[in-house]
Amino acid sequence: MSKFDLSTLNPPQRAAAEHTEGPLLVLAGAGSGKTRVITFRIGHLLLDRKVRADNILAVTFTNKAAGEMKERVRDLVGRAKCKGMVISTFHSLGVKILRRDIERLGYKKNFGIYTTSDQLGLIRQAMREVNADGKKHDAEGILWRISGWKNALIPPERALPRYEDPDELLACDVYPIYQRLLKACNAIDFDDIIMLTVGLLQGHPEVLEHWQERFRYIMVDEYQDTNASQYLFISLLAKKYRNLCVVGDDDQSIYGWRGADVGNILDFEKDYPGCRVVKLEQNYRSTGTILEAANHVIRNNVKRKEKRLWTDSGEGRPIDLVTAQDDEEEASLVVERIQMERYQHNLAFSDFAILYRTNSQSRAFEEQLRFEDIPYVLVGGMQFYERKEVKDALSYLRVIDNPLDEQALLRIVNFPRRGIGDGTVLRINQWSLEQSCHLMEAFGRVGEIEGINEPTREKVLAFHRLITGATEDFRRPGDLAGRVKRLFDRLGIEEELYRTIEEPATARKKVENVEQVINSMAGYEERIPGATLSGFLEKVSLMDEDRFSGKDKKEHGRDAVTLMSLHSSKGLEFPFVFLVGFEEEILPHKKSMEEGGTIDEERRLCYVGITRARRHLTVTRCLHRKKYGKLLERQPSRFLEEIPERLLQFHEGGAKKAATEEEQEAMAQDFFARMRAKLG
Repeated sequence: MSKFDLSTLNPPQRAAAEHTEGPLLVLAGAGSGKTRVITFRIGHLLLDRKVRADNILAVTFTNKAAGEMKERVRDLVGRAKCKGMVISTFHSLGVKILRRDIERLGYKKNFGIYTTSDQLGLIRQAMREVNADGKKHDAEGILWRISGWKNALIPPERALPRYEDPDELLACDVYPIYQRLLKACNAIDFDDIIMLTVGLLQGHPEVLEHWQERFRYIMVDEYQDTNASQYLFISLLAKKYRNLCVVGDDDQSIYGWRGADVGNILDFEKDYPGCRVVKLEQNYRSTGTILEAANHVIRNNVKRKEKRLWTDSGEGRPIDLVTAQDDEEEASLVVERIQMERYQHNLAFSDFAILYRTNSQSRAFEEQLRFEDIPYVLVGGMQFYERKEVKDALSYLRVIDNPLDEQALLRIVNFPRRGIGDGTVLRINQWSLEQSCHLMEAFGRVGEIEGINEPTREKVLAFHRLITGATEDFRRPGDLAGRVKRLFDRLGIEEELYRTIEEPATARKKVENVEQVINSMAGYEERIPGATLSGFLEKVSLMDEDRFSGKDKKEHGRDAVTLMSLHSSKGLEFPFVFLVGFEEEILPHKKSMEEGGTIDEERRLCYVGITRARRHLTVTRCLHRKKYGKLLERQPSRFLEEIPERLLQFHEGGAKKAATEEEQEAMAQDFFARMRAKLG
């Protein structure tokens, strides 16, 4: 028996589901039931409008979302009614179209899709064809540049250097050769899928006609996340019948850094004159207080579609604003509150989520949760001490603490790059085995080893002097964090990361993670009298050991606190949310603003974080935060001023109980007075 019943929808949801002819823009606020609208709209097309299933196309961004949508439609109307309907990602749809007609582009139908490792092999082959030095030019960097051109639909013959840079110029030379090699292998890469599909549709009207006739009713989910190539792809398919329904929320457009263009949804009415607009504003997720805070924040963005979330589920508790002295206390207070809420309300650990702007912020919370023996899962990233740049940095400290740690020594011998090649290291290692001495000693005796030229010997000796000097330095007590900071500065780790990683945002995150190693050391010194380098490394090692134990596997199941970045949290919801680091230069993020980002996207990111909370939201800020182990004063986020004072309950430091009404009023007045003065 069909579960399809339009009367179960609220009026705007039903209006969107029943509008089938002509363009439709559904502005679906957070928690407003957009997936329900899409599935019921498909049900209406199938059951009431008698549209053939194979004339319906729904597109979303992930295989998981597509799979869930398929199941919901099948559950709604029955599996038999769905035969022939296509619900897929953009790339899966592109592959479907290419499989039918890619021969028109000179490929065979059984083309392969290359993985990153396959691509890099071809890039290196192309570099050899133009006599490029593989040691001076990074194949991954060349591939990254070519990927950027493909996502902008720029073919090899139109690719021009954007600036005078050796790698950029080389990428222009390599791109056509790489594409030729791909085609010779009857292969395409992931970026080719949309680019070739658009080229096929534009260059072959009969192919475009076929797919336009096939897909007469098109729906696109998360339209605010589409980029230029996806926009053009869908525009071509929908041009004939114009039965295009796009669903999204411009207020949740947070992926501009990876090419998403919020203008696609903002300009939809211009692109499709006469389109109908339906706003879904009733929220079924959060309390009235949470929604009011979110509304007040997001309304400060000028370029947006006006909408206001509301709920009939009640006002709920005030938002807790917790002010900590520093990031270590911030983590301690958050974990303390999780324990308190859990026992007071008989909650599971999985009812709690800690959301942060940058992955490097997870370190203090991971450590505190482990210290309190609370299970947690880290979503959208590795655990802090598993990250490559963190392991590289810690390997220096391991060698300084224990020169016999040859695994750590081999990891750092040419990081940052110092011109000691693999062949040299292999020769030294072989010599150390012959002489029955450990590898560090062999580095110091490199002058005795035959087959190594003088310039390389000097580089090896310089590295040996660096390590032995640092070892002596760390034997003195106190100021461990300061010594680590000076060591990393001397090594030039930050400069190396920015030099070798092409994407600035990725390099910045890795630099922040290395900075957190120093902050972790500083926090360890504060907690442990007479702290030693050996003790710190032991603590880190035990954290890794826990991760591989059976106990750890059990704890990292469903009943665990969730830690994730704000970007990773989109589309999710939790009963209790801690939105941490509510400070200038974190949220909004300093680098995002400096590197051409806008305050609008940072505000949308804040809005997404607030609307993840169902029952209660806690935001935290620090008066001071460690940077390279030193405490620096922090300013409250400008977004705090946008939340009405009456929605907030103030908590200072480690106080477990809310302040009295008089104390609340005094704290609120003082807080907002100071914040307005600082922000001007």
